[in-house]
Amino acid sequence: MPAQAHAPAQAKTQARIAALRESLASLQRVVIAFSGGVDSGLLAWTAHDVLGAERAVAVTAVSPSLARSERTGCHQLAAAWGMRWMEVESDEGSRPGYVANGPDRCYHCKSELMDRLAPIAAAEGAVVALGVNVDDLADHRPGQRAARERGAVFPLVEAGFTKELVRGAARQLGLAVWDKPAAACLASRVPYGTPVTLGTLTQVSAAEESLRALGFRDLRVRHYGDLARLEFAVGELNRAVKDRLQVISAVRSAGYRYVTLDLEGLRSGNLNDALPQGARPDPPAGSAP
Repeated sequence: MPAQAHAPAQAKTQARIAALRESLASLQRVVIAFSGGVDSGLLAWTAHDVLGAERAVAVTAVSPSLARSERTGCHQLAAAWGMRWMEVESDEGSRPGYVANGPDRCYHCKSELMDRLAPIAAAEGAVVALGVNVDDLADHRPGQRAARERGAVFPLVEAGFTKELVRGAARQLGLAVWDKPAAACLASRVPYGTPVTLGTLTQVSAAEESLRALGFRDLRVRHYGDLARLEFAVGELNRAVKDRLQVISAVRSAGYRYVTLDLEGLRSGNLNDALPQGARPDPPAGSAP
C-alpha cells in the first residue's frame, strides 16, 4: 500500500525530470550558476548528464558573501559528479546599491553575477541558466528580474519544479544534496538598511561556522550590530537551549556581545517581513504562476 501511495508522486517527479532534460537539450549549450545547493545542484547535474562536459559548465561565483564551507562543497560536488566546473570572482561589494542593502539588494547582487558569467557564456556560445524553482517566483527575489533582463533562463521553472519536487528528483537520482538545508548568501542575514560590509559578512560567516562545528545543521545568524539573533531548525531548539553555554561561546568568538535565540525557529527569508506594504515586486513577465 505505501508503495502504491508513492507511485503517483514518483511518476510526477519522473515527468518533471524528463521535462527538464528536454528543456536543457533544447538549449544546446549552458553555463549553470552553481551555488552547491539542491536547486542548482539538480540543474547542474542534469545539464552535465544531458549535454556532457563539452556543452555544459558549472560556474561558482566566489565573494565574501559565499561561506567558505559552501565554496568547498561546490568543489567536492563537481569532482564527485565529474562536471566541468570553474570559479569566477565577483565583486558585488563594489556596487553602492548592494552595500546600501535596500529591498533591491539582490537585484544588484544578481547583476554582478550575470556580468561575471556573461563573458564565459559568450565564449561558450551558451545561455546562462539559474536554479530558480516555481516557489521562488512568489518570494521577494528582485535578483530574478536582473537575471531575466540579461537573458538568463530558469529551466526548473519551465519544467514545473517546486522546491518539494526538486528535492524529490534529487533524491530519486541519488544526489547527495537532496536534503541539504537551504543556504542563502550571507548578506541575507543583514536587515535591510544596514550596510553590507566585508567585516559584517566575515563576522556572520565565522559565527555560523562555529555553530556548525558544534553539530548544528540548519541555522541562520541574523546580524544586529553587536547582537546576534540565532535561528535554528525547530527540531534543534531544545539542544540549543541545553547547550546554551557552548552556543554563546561560539557566537561570541565571532565578535558578538549579545546572543539571542529566536523561539519561532528558522524561517528562510523572514527579514522580508519588515518590508513595507507593496515593496515586493510582481513576478517577472512570462514566469509561471
